[in-house]
Amino acid sequence: MTFQKDLLAGQNILVTGGGSGLGRAMAERFAALGAGVAIWGRREAPLADTVAAIESAGGRACYATCDVRDPEAIARALDAVEDAGGLLTGLVNNAAGNFLSSSEDLSANAFDAVVKIVLYGTFHTTQALGRRWIERCNGACDPTAHVLSIVTTYAWTGSPFVLPSACAKAGVLAMTRSLAVEWATYGIRANAIAPGPFPTDGAFSRLMPPGVAERARASNPLGRFGEPAELADLAAYLFAPNAGYVNGECVTIDGGSWLKEGGEFAAFVDHPRDELKATMAAMRPKKTR
Repeated sequence: MTFQKDLLAGQNILVTGGGSGLGRAMAERFAALGAGVAIWGRREAPLADTVAAIESAGGRACYATCDVRDPEAIARALDAVEDAGGLLTGLVNNAAGNFLSSSEDLSANAFDAVVKIVLYGTFHTTQALGRRWIERCNGACDPTAHVLSIVTTYAWTGSPFVLPSACAKAGVLAMTRSLAVEWATYGIRANAIAPGPFPTDGAFSRLMPPGVAERARASNPLGRFGEPAELADLAAYLFAPNAGYVNGECVTIDGGSWLKEGGEFAAFVDHPRDELKATMAAMRPKKTR
């Protein structure tokens, strides 16, 4: 254990998109360090599985299904998890959507889908919980009140072939820095983490065409991808009491990749465009009813 076991005792942290991938890694880490954890997602099965795993390890957790694009669903889900697990003191905006596409081929609905999950969903969730904190604190919130948003290194560089995500993540980063100043008067901190490539089930396979993952790993200054536990430990530190003076910061965790490569998917422009488009189309998940 990098940290003492009760580092986050007394905190109740909500992780959106917490049923799988990096969201699950963070939720499990927070619980192992003494926090109560609430997780949201659109699919119930992975949420229930994650909560069961946390509880079997001796942690406290609850879940609610929620589509973060819907403010009314957010209000209901906040009520549900606060009734089940206690008043929330922290939030991780982790829910996201992304896919590879040439920008000229994007439909309005495709652009809208990503921006509504990443930017609108982060705003709606942050505002809804922030309003509760402000109403409860009467000018002096719990010192653990903290909004942590997961962005990406191309939030400030931009990146080809992920235009909706780049636009949305840049907006989330701007929101984080804006609220860090505006809500500090209430004792609410706002920070962000910008991960590079972290292999996980689902999202990673949709963003790394065959063969590209190996080249991306080799080109990283450290010669590897990140481990979910490394990101989870960074997130845990930012919720820890001794991080209380960190506010409005975006911490990069990518092995130095963006400093070397710039935009995460920039190397794709070197491939014949017709072949690249065919590969990206084949990688997209099939629509289900």
